[in-house]
Amino acid sequence: MLAAKNLLRLATLAALAGSAISQDEIEDWPVLDNGLTDIVQWDHHSYFVNGERLFIFSGEFHPWRNPVPELWRDLLEKVKAAGFNAFSIYNSWGYHSASPDALDFTNGGHNFTSILTLAKELGMYVIIRPGPYVNAETNAGGFPLWLTTGEYGSLRNDDERYTKAWTPYWEEISSIIEPHLITNGGNVIMFQIENELNGQWKDIEDRVLNPDIANYMQLLEDSARESGIDVPLAHNAPNMNGYSWSPDFSNATGNVDVVGLDSYPSCWSCNLSECTGTNGEYVPYQTIEYGNYFSIQSPSQPNFMPEFQGGSYNPWGGPQGGCPGDIGADFANLFYRDLIYQRVTAISLYMLFGGTNWGHSACPVVATSYDYSSPVSENRQLWSKYYETKLLVLFTRVAHDLAYTNRVGSGTGYTDNDAIRTAELRNPDTDAAFYVVLHNTSSSDTTERFKLNVNTTEGEMTIPQFGNAITINGHQAKVLVTDFKFGDKKLLYSTAEVLSYTVIDGKAVLALWLPEGEAGEFKIVGDSGAKLMRTAAEDSVALYEEDKGLTVSYVQQSGTNIVELEDGTRVLMMDRSAAYRFWVPSLGNDPKVPANSTVFVQGPYLVRGATYSDDGKTLHLTGDEEDDHELTIFATKKLCGITWNGEKVEIKSRNGGMYVVEAKGPGEFELDPLSGWEWTDSLPELARNYTLSDDVWVVADKDETPNPSKPADNNPVLYVDDYKIHYGNHLYRATFPTTEEAPTGLFLNLMGGFAFGYSVWVNADYIGSYYGLSYEGSHSGTYSFENATLKSGGDNTLLVLMDQSGHELRGAAIDPRGIINATLVGPAEDAYTFSEWRIAGNAGLEENIDPMRGPMNEGGLYAERVGMHLPGYPDKGWSSVDSDAGTLVVPSAGVRAFRTVAPLDVPDGLDVSITFRMTSTSDETFTPSDDAYSNRLRAMLFVNGYQYGRFNPYIGHQINFPVPPGILDYHGDNTILVTVWSQDANGVEMKVEWDLDYVHTTSFDMGFDSSELRPGWTEERLKYA
Repeated sequence: MLAAKNLLRLATLAALAGSAISQDEIEDWPVLDNGLTDIVQWDHHSYFVNGERLFIFSGEFHPWRNPVPELWRDLLEKVKAAGFNAFSIYNSWGYHSASPDALDFTNGGHNFTSILTLAKELGMYVIIRPGPYVNAETNAGGFPLWLTTGEYGSLRNDDERYTKAWTPYWEEISSIIEPHLITNGGNVIMFQIENELNGQWKDIEDRVLNPDIANYMQLLEDSARESGIDVPLAHNAPNMNGYSWSPDFSNATGNVDVVGLDSYPSCWSCNLSECTGTNGEYVPYQTIEYGNYFSIQSPSQPNFMPEFQGGSYNPWGGPQGGCPGDIGADFANLFYRDLIYQRVTAISLYMLFGGTNWGHSACPVVATSYDYSSPVSENRQLWSKYYETKLLVLFTRVAHDLAYTNRVGSGTGYTDNDAIRTAELRNPDTDAAFYVVLHNTSSSDTTERFKLNVNTTEGEMTIPQFGNAITINGHQAKVLVTDFKFGDKKLLYSTAEVLSYTVIDGKAVLALWLPEGEAGEFKIVGDSGAKLMRTAAEDSVALYEEDKGLTVSYVQQSGTNIVELEDGTRVLMMDRSAAYRFWVPSLGNDPKVPANSTVFVQGPYLVRGATYSDDGKTLHLTGDEEDDHELTIFATKKLCGITWNGEKVEIKSRNGGMYVVEAKGPGEFELDPLSGWEWTDSLPELARNYTLSDDVWVVADKDETPNPSKPADNNPVLYVDDYKIHYGNHLYRATFPTTEEAPTGLFLNLMGGFAFGYSVWVNADYIGSYYGLSYEGSHSGTYSFENATLKSGGDNTLLVLMDQSGHELRGAAIDPRGIINATLVGPAEDAYTFSEWRIAGNAGLEENIDPMRGPMNEGGLYAERVGMHLPGYPDKGWSSVDSDAGTLVVPSAGVRAFRTVAPLDVPDGLDVSITFRMTSTSDETFTPSDDAYSNRLRAMLFVNGYQYGRFNPYIGHQINFPVPPGILDYHGDNTILVTVWSQDANGVEMKVEWDLDYVHTTSFDMGFDSSELRPGWTEERLKYA
């Protein structure tokens, strides 16, 4: 029903706009640019860079979610190795701005410029997306939280207050980016304005402009241009409903140069109900049709996906480990090929690497992990989805004709099996064609066999001609080529997919792949003689020598078959497993990666790079390996030696430019268990002799708030952001007298975002908690004083400890955080009043006293304020944990801080991934030491001062928390602090362990000096007690 309504809307818009253009009738689409540069251009088919068409295959990562700058190279080398010619990054304004008068682009991960220089060095283009709003499931969508009070209006419009707020950030980040534009010798090819902002129109069909938002977009664009941004300005539509910002759709205010569409056909969340409003009922592996939308919104521009689904985020309460089932390798195979089916020539996967919502960088919907089931996992590991994605990305890198095609036909008539549909994409200049085949019903997982009717330069034919039928097995698709040029050769057709090709010593080497057991067939024009060089079973390959060429028909065996033509051209035929471990490293840094500037390497876990020695006689390979492995290398015949990670390796065999060597895997490495835990109280504010400090406790005395959501009027404003308190835990302290008819309880209404919670004490007596739910962002309840003792004279003290989970996205970013209503209840309700309110938040509030880690790292627990989480904190006098099981116990309602120091000494040449595992009594990992202990707790993991885990087991379900090198000191002591907040009067118990995810040999220097990222404790912290 949703799809039908959308098609009807598209048809209506097309008619009204005069946009119902038969695109097949237009032969010469104009090549366009932005009037400032012709280095980046575009037409209906693709983008151009320096006059050459480019199929853009990009992927997203976020610098602030990987705050170790030295690891950006590690990630980008993995991106490059998979064949991507571009990557995309957001910038989070909030990460760079702790207060209205502060911007930090200098300290640690706040300085992102090395990403842009790495792009140039490694040879990848950059699509940069600096906001000001980015969404990204990050706190307030990337807005700084000082912006969320309502003082700056409703945001994302032309309100002068908001404009004044974003201008310094926008000008500064634009000036930082400007030297790295491709027009200035860098590799930034596109600059995105804002993010997923439909709203140019009050009425789309009648083109009634929405001036508040249109003017906002125009202000951003004008400012970027004034700062020297002269590459194309882009925007990404969140869905197919808005028709905003495209110069093809209108010439209205706010238009950018080029537009694209974001799409998450299998849902952006593991909670599928979040997506039904956009996608309709969830059907696994059901593709979405985009062509009609592009034909109306942007017909003179390439079909562009600035965000196409690379995975899904895991919300609070989602499945442990995420939901890779329907968005794993099969998803990558089917959906990314379906984009080619729909003639999309610019793709950026969201996410390629998700990273971690460390500190309080997440918005309320997500927990600490932002793994996103991305091709590169949160712990930097490569898995099947990465390798499957690589198969297609490497193909698009060498399929130069693919950037300029027309879809000349589609449907079920191309094969002898009605269950299969085909799109024929044909290059009008070269007549090369790409036949994309998949199930007619994309959600089908049946096994289908068929023959395909194709049109080649030798005429129409049905393929395969000699061998067994083509197979689509399960959730799979294929891109099959005709008249495909590789080197000076032409592949007339192939029923196996092309993976890549290279040209070495003037001879082409072509790589094809098929799943094991499937039949393939290909014909090479011209050559008629060939021999088998390597095969698992000779009877699985048949050679047919013909006047016009050579046809090879085969059944794919495990591993790699090799056919050599009489002129020295070679064809590799690999199964999926062999293709997964097949690499085509570039010998230079040209993002277009010329075929004569690559080598082939089959076998290792990862190949990061390849270079020849100056005399061309030694090949230097770098990469990672997880075990001892044989490598097969295709390189120049002149080689006398090969090195792997700087060490010369023995060449076990050589055959005319094909070399076999052995790469050694890692040696043994083990972690000692975490032990030596000590603890201290982290809620001294309950003590009767606790002294309030003005450095900690802000007097809450405001009578009004600029926030449009107004609180109850019986107290001063108690919204924390109004008092410059923005992140994590905070405490309310209020006093009230005992009247003749004493109050019997307290009514509270609080707003903190999904999974938030709070606990309440009166005169240090615990009276209750709201434990939190993954789907509730506010809560109201009445807490009885039955278990509290009120004073007979003088003031009573109320303490509320609240854990908020950040600010919402989009317009809800200004929803308040804190107490909306606090009312004493009892027989004389009208007589009850609070005499004073105070609030304690993070140390220094907006002063950003720890600029290296930044404003999002800490909240307002006592342990955080005084710096117990920092290396070097003096913990003399702490109590030892005496549990034989090493568990951490808080025996009643309250907060304790647990601390240990763990040394590491990781040998050089190893990449070691370490994950902390936090479990509680509900996780079946241990039996509680007391049956009364529950999992109603809120814990935070700090590693060398960085908060790298929020563990709420009652809400669920994350228990594994990877921590990267750089945060961990691989050659020294590591300070580990866990704060455990019990929300249960009977106490809680949990366990903290660390485990090895993997140990690899690597060329990457994981022993880099990262000491500056881990500043230690100073005595000044004590003033925040």
